[in-house]
This record gives sequence, C-alpha cells and structure tokens, in this order.
Amino acid sequence: MKLRLAYLPASAILAALAVPAAAQDEDAATIVVTAQRDNATEIINGGDAGVLGNKPAEDLPFSIRSFDETLIYNQQPLTIGDVLDNDPTVRTTYGFGNAAEQFVIRGFALFGDDVGVNGLYGIAPRQLIAPELFGEVQVLNGASAFLNGAAPGGSGLGGSVNLKLKRAAPQDLNRVTVGFVGDGHLGASFDTSRRFGSGGEFGVRINGAYRDGEVSVDREDRRTQVLGAAFDYDSGPFRAALDLAYQEVRVDALRPKVNFGTAIPAVPDADANYAQDYTFTELRDIFGTLSLEYDLSPGAMLYARAGARDGREDGIYGGITVLDTVTGDANGNALFVPRTDNNEAVEAGFRGTFATGGISHEVNLGGSMNWQTNRNAYDFLYGPGFAGFATNLYDTPQVAIPSSTLVGGDLDDPFPIAESRLSSLFASDTIGLWDERILLTGGLRYQKIHVNSFSYFGGGLDTTYDEDRWTPAVGLVIKPAQGLSLYANYIEALQQGPTAPIDPALANPGEILAPRVSEQFEIGGKLALGPVFATLALYRIERPGEGLITDGGEQRFGYIGDERHEGVELTLNGEVTPGLRLISGLAFNNAEFDNGSDVPGVPEFTFNANAEWDLPFIPGATLTGRVTHTGEQAANAANTLTLEDWTVVDLGARYVFAAGDNPVTLRLTVDNVFDEAYWASAFDVFNPALLQGAPHTVKASASISF
Repeated sequence: MKLRLAYLPASAILAALAVPAAAQDEDAATIVVTAQRDNATEIINGGDAGVLGNKPAEDLPFSIRSFDETLIYNQQPLTIGDVLDNDPTVRTTYGFGNAAEQFVIRGFALFGDDVGVNGLYGIAPRQLIAPELFGEVQVLNGASAFLNGAAPGGSGLGGSVNLKLKRAAPQDLNRVTVGFVGDGHLGASFDTSRRFGSGGEFGVRINGAYRDGEVSVDREDRRTQVLGAAFDYDSGPFRAALDLAYQEVRVDALRPKVNFGTAIPAVPDADANYAQDYTFTELRDIFGTLSLEYDLSPGAMLYARAGARDGREDGIYGGITVLDTVTGDANGNALFVPRTDNNEAVEAGFRGTFATGGISHEVNLGGSMNWQTNRNAYDFLYGPGFAGFATNLYDTPQVAIPSSTLVGGDLDDPFPIAESRLSSLFASDTIGLWDERILLTGGLRYQKIHVNSFSYFGGGLDTTYDEDRWTPAVGLVIKPAQGLSLYANYIEALQQGPTAPIDPALANPGEILAPRVSEQFEIGGKLALGPVFATLALYRIERPGEGLITDGGEQRFGYIGDERHEGVELTLNGEVTPGLRLISGLAFNNAEFDNGSDVPGVPEFTFNANAEWDLPFIPGATLTGRVTHTGEQAANAANTLTLEDWTVVDLGARYVFAAGDNPVTLRLTVDNVFDEAYWASAFDVFNPALLQGAPHTVKASASISF
C-alpha cells in the first residue's frame, strides 16, 4: 500500500513539525535561524563559461544559471535529470531502450555522454548520473562549442550542462543524512569537509551515499552507491585540485518507453510497469579531474586541467510496441549490450587582462584534446524470425527471455566499435568600453574531429571521418543602467555526427554520421532588481537534421535536410520578499524541419514555478511547492499525432530544530501530488516513443550537521 502523506491535513503536519520548537532556548533559536538560511534553495546567476572562465551572468552574452547543492539536499533527487526538472528550459527523457537520461534544451538533445564535469567532456558517467557527488549543476542555454569545444557525442547544440564536483568549503562540515523515496527506496549519505594549514590553504572533502529499493513505479528497483574525494591547495599564486569519484548504479525492471503505430494508446495507471523482470541496467564508473592554476601577475594566469573516465556497463534492455491501442496488446523484445569506455580529456590556456587607452581587454588563448574509445557488442533477443513475444501494456505478463536472433561483436570481450579524437585551438578577446559597460567578445576556435567506426562483424574499419573547421563566435553585452544587461551573440559550431541506433530495422546500426556545422543567433537581456534576477532570450539555431531515409527498400539513419529551432525564454528567480524565494520561467519553441513539419517530442511551451516560504510564525519551518507544465508536442514524424499537455504539482515542507548544538533538518516532499498519469515525452531522434511521467512519489529525509 502506498504512503499517501500528501493527503494529510496541513495543520496536522505543521503541528507535528512544531513540537520540538517549544523547547528551544535562545542559543538554539540562533542555530535554527542560521541553519534555515543555509538550507535556502537558490539559483546562482552565473557559472563556468568555458574558455571565458567563471563569470556572473550579467557579464556574459549567454544565458547561464547554476543549481547548488542545497537544492540537491532539499529535493532528494535520484538522478541529475531530477535536478534539471527545476529548469523551465529543460525537459528530461530517456535514450533508445534503456535507462539513459538525455535532456532536451531548446528542442535539441543533450546526451549524458556530453555532460561536462569540471569543464571537461567525456568524464561524466554516460547513462545515469547520481547527484550526491556534485556541488553545482550549471546550465548554459544555446550553442557552446566555442566556449567548451565540440561535444564528443555530437549533442548539446541547444545547451550544455556542466557538473562541479564538491570541494572543501571555508567552514568545517560534518553531515549525515538518511532518506526514503517511493515505496521502499532507503538510503543514507555522509559529507565531511576540512581545511588545514595556517591560512586554510589545504582542503579535503569526502562524501558518499548508498541507496537501494523499489521506487514509486511498481517493481522498478534502483540501487546507487557513490564515493567522492576532493583535495585542493590554494595559496599565493598557485592553486591545484584533484577530484576523484566512483559511481555504481543498477536499475532492475526499468519501465521502458513505448513504441506505437497509427494512434497513441491511453496512459496506463501512474505507477504501472510494463517491463519484464529480467531487464536491468548496471553501470560502473571511475572518473576524476586534475586542475592547476598559476598567477603570473595579478592580471595574468596560466591554467591546465585533465580528466579521465573508465566506464563499464551491462544490460538487458526491454522494448514494447503497442499493436492495439484499445486492448493494449503489444509486441515485446529485448536487447543485451555489454560496453566499456575509456576517455581522456585535457585543456590548457592563458587568460590575461590589461588596459590600453581606457579600453580593457581580457584575452584567452589555449587548446584542448579529447580521446574516447568505445567497445561494445549487441545481442538482439527477439526470438525466431525477429518475432518478439506477446505482451500487453495494461496487463503485462512475465515471460522467459527470448532466444538470441542476431549477435554483433564479441559479447564476452567487446572490441573497439568507435574511436574519436577531438582537438581544438581557441583565441578570444573581450574588449571593455565605457568603464566596461560595453563588453565585446570576439573569438575563433579551430576544431578538428577524427572518428573511426569499426564493423561489429570482425572489427574491421568501416568508416573514417576527418573534418576540421574554423568557427567564429561574437558576443556583445551592453549595460545601459545599473542591474540591466542587454546582449547578443552569433556562434558557429562543428559537431561530431550522430550515431545510428542499434536496431535490426536499420541497414546501418551503430554507424557514426559525418560531422555537421550549425549556426546560432541570439539576443536577450538580464535584469537584477535587488535579490531578484530575470532573463529574456530570443534565439534561432539551424543545423542539418537526422532521421530515417528509405533507399532501395532499406531504411537507413542519416541526414534528412535542415532543421531550424526558434524560441523565446524567460526566467525569474530570487527572494521576491523576505522569506519567499522563487525559481520560475517559461519557454516557447518552434522546432521545424525544412519541409515545414515539427520536430517530434519538442513541446511548444514549457513552464515551471518553484517556491519556498519560510513561515514567520513557526521558526525553522519552510513550505515548498512546484508546478511543472509541458505543452503539446508532435508525437510522430508525419505530425499526425500529438501528445496532450500535462501539469504536475509537487508540495513539501522542511523543518529545522536544534539537537543540543547541532541543527537537524527534516524534509518531506510529495511529487505529483494528484497522481496524474501522463505521457511526458515523445522525444527520440530515431523513432519517437512515449515516456510515461513519474507517479505520486513520497520523499522524506533527516539530516544532522555536527
């Protein structure tokens, strides 16, 4: 039986939370006020802008924001996708057939492979990323190839995400948290931080978490264990940091995406699971970065950073295709894929500032390299004649694993299927005029992409792409009044081509397409009114689109003409009145191919509003709420089917009290309070498929800092 805490009277919840407050003395009240303020969920308006360095948003000709670790502790997300659900310009879906989160920003996919870690690509776990290891989740909207270089997976054109691993804080930290999610998902985490030395120049931070059990989707079980360690030195002109992380994630009976034909099936119950019990995803990643900085003078710095990742994954992934939308009768299949990845990345550069004749300059020079080797194999478990097995969307029987139909590669010892080497050189100058009220940035990046694709049958070289291009970037920021920034940018980018899905219906499964070039135009503004920050962006992005091509009776995955995305984004965040904080925004997006058809899975309108209110009449108590709305979206390439819009409401509360000299924080959140059953997304660059939204989910946790 599910725990329906959402339906308890609010007065009963608040009364229960208020009991410890009566016994607090004056010192305890100070502890409570301080802890409540430290727990406040806020947005950092700015972040790591790649070659331009860490900047406040008002100084950048781009839209950038960061979610810090207080949001992660308060909302208890299971994945990075749960964190990004707070952003009105981002929507989360899965990749082809398995537990691989991908993010839709400005209507373009951002794969987990192309999420950055400490500013480097290829270092993050590629399928699911546990959020407990990270101190910031940074979102930059729009093309960022000049700032960060081409993403190795070829995605990220509509925006990028950079994760910053936790580092030692100025104050000592000891924190232990226990939590509960869904029907039986229990977990615990610890986080400790120290600084040493006469000036606190040495820092150490170690944190870890373990979670296991069934989540709110029936029979879907998730296990996550992570461990992170950061060592940093900051003294005089020299700074260094070594960040190391381990992550292991397993998902059993993941509720899969749903393929369909000429009609969209009715949505099953919110917690229904149409997966087979034998399906699973198991991921193990060891990754880390080394960062070095040296100040040549107060205005000149040399820097270098390097990172590496060793990844291993196995899984039997399940698919379901609805044949009868009335009865839910469907066809099922399975796919076994073992895979390993070995990735390395380096970047080095010079950043210097100087002034001549009342004009300031910030110059950036440098280069980067990224190496990736992917070894994988596949086994189509479709049974004789690729027939699959009979199943049902609404009443799913459990069946035996179908027999092997087609094997590609070596299942026991996968050999290389893809090798890529991305190298680049960059140079930029940001000119400041009128006491830096006008900032003009001009930059060039030379990008070279070399990709080898190997055959699954024997390992021979199939295709080689060796492309290079100089891509420009121009950005302008004008500050006509205090707190107001107007900006514009133009960016070109060379991207690695997409990879054809592993699917027996394709003549070229796993093939990597040739690199492609894109263009972005954007104008916007940013306004700071005290603690409130608002942004407005209008953009247009064009690139070659991908999809299915029928040639000689065969279907191939390839380029199908140009794709154009135009839209408007508006965000508002900050403390609108004392004790009331808001994270909100909306986005309009018109995404079309050059034949006029809409890009499937891209909603025309999205809206988020996330509020927190510190109750003035109950010290230590905070109420929270979030509304998420996603508009209609085309559900197939022909645009004859449409997903309805959907809205989800989340409610929660936090309470802080003092246990002796130590603050304790209790959290209770109920996501999808009204247990709405809805199709959340139809996004898939290969074959639009339906992803069902998460059901009513209770989350509770308790933390103590000492």
